[in-house]
Amino acid sequence: MYLFSLTVGHYAYAICPICVIAVGAGVGVSRWLGIDDIITGLWIGGLAVSMIIWTINWLEKKNIKFKFRNIITAVGYYAIIVIPLYFNGIIGNPLNILCGYNFLDKMLLGIINGSIAFYFAVIWYEYLKEKNEGRAYFPFQKVAMPVLFLVIISIIFYYLTK
Repeated sequence: MYLFSLTVGHYAYAICPICVIAVGAGVGVSRWLGIDDIITGLWIGGLAVSMIIWTINWLEKKNIKFKFRNIITAVGYYAIIVIPLYFNGIIGNPLNILCGYNFLDKMLLGIINGSIAFYFAVIWYEYLKEKNEGRAYFPFQKVAMPVLFLVIISIIFYYLTK
């Protein structure tokens, strides 16, 4: 039900700027520390979903509506992210593949899985908030849940690719 709500739904799940900064900081720190590209990709994917949701919510608040708005927003953000990574040799590099399979680029796989994890964290947060009469269970829950999902999936992928 919620799977395609980013592109066709009528809900705008607001993500706060603090969450965007936290995810962005995760991307910067992981690259600086030399962490594997699959882990960095997870955080880039989370950042992408965060920015997509934030932009769709902003467009909704400004009452800016046009055909395929959500799809265009999502495709636009992923294009802004993936195309430069491809042309800089980060995505598509034969040395950056998982288990010798040419179709499993580490960065791209991370971006896809990070996007999915972050999106489901947002959906879960909205579900829990609805169950609690429209209130979060604890302060900064909106920030903590998506970041926690990214941390958990980062640990999982770290051990799977180690």
